[in-house]
Amino acid sequence: MTLLSSFKTTCLSLALIGVAGVGLADPLPSWQGASKDRIIEFVEAVSDVGGADYVTPADRIAVFDNDGTLWAEQPVYFQLFFALDRVAKIGKEDPSKLTSDVLKAAAAGDMDGVLAGGKEGLLEILALSHANQSLNEFSADVAAWVSGAKHPTTGLGYDEMTYQPMVELLRYLRDEEFKTYIVSGGGIDFMRVFAEDVYSIPPEQTIGSSLTSSYEVVNGVPTIIKNDALFFNDDKGGKPVAINHHIGKRPIMAVGNSDGDFEMLEYTTAGEGARLGVYIHHTDAEREWAYDREGHIGVLNRGLDEAEDRGWVLVDIKNEWTRIFTGEAE
Repeated sequence: MTLLSSFKTTCLSLALIGVAGVGLADPLPSWQGASKDRIIEFVEAVSDVGGADYVTPADRIAVFDNDGTLWAEQPVYFQLFFALDRVAKIGKEDPSKLTSDVLKAAAAGDMDGVLAGGKEGLLEILALSHANQSLNEFSADVAAWVSGAKHPTTGLGYDEMTYQPMVELLRYLRDEEFKTYIVSGGGIDFMRVFAEDVYSIPPEQTIGSSLTSSYEVVNGVPTIIKNDALFFNDDKGGKPVAINHHIGKRPIMAVGNSDGDFEMLEYTTAGEGARLGVYIHHTDAEREWAYDREGHIGVLNRGLDEAEDRGWVLVDIKNEWTRIFTGEAE
């Protein structure tokens, strides 16, 4: 056997069967347990050209909620932290714009006062912080905030509080020719600022709730202006509607963490052929937060009750993720 033939044979053997101390890289190194096995089995099944469950790359679509699924969401949605910081800045520049008790509470960082304002109060905060400005101005504010603001509990940057296991899952799916989308109740313009940098998901694959907007020529420049009325709420039953509107195909995999994602998982797994629904269950009070059935955010009741019967994966963060945040020291 020539030296070249010997080299080729050795390489083929390593690729097919491995040798002691040598193996294929683990696609999900921060995962362990049954959920990891289920996910890998599914991905391998739909990627196997000769298999019964093979799905062409064009139809390998996976959708992900953002808050509580790709990054943390406690003690409030991170977009609300942005809104509060923005209101405080506006109030400092022009106190006359703080026209209500809830806006004054937001500017002061008084979370109890903010929550006391209920839904109407939150809409006031969103209107002042998100609307009546150009999309470019808003995007610049979000980018500056994401690059500099710190979470009040962890001290990490908000972009460092993305989940390392989920970043690995997104990468693994794309390596296997999946197209990955965000389908979230968060603001579409808010998420599009950072989603490509932190998740490698481009703006056109980022779907979320939105305010109305308008087109104006400002100082000779064609401009999109963000207005203050709700245009679309991308939550619960709105998620399948948004998927149809933006993607035009039923996904084969959906991942969420709350009952707000139930219809998205239900819609995804109702299609023909191999399908996978995944719930991220927040069970780790020490490394993150533990919550499910009760609370003001990320409530998971129906999903817990029905996941097993529907064949959905329920990921136990405490026992199945060896690492939580991307910003943590390894």
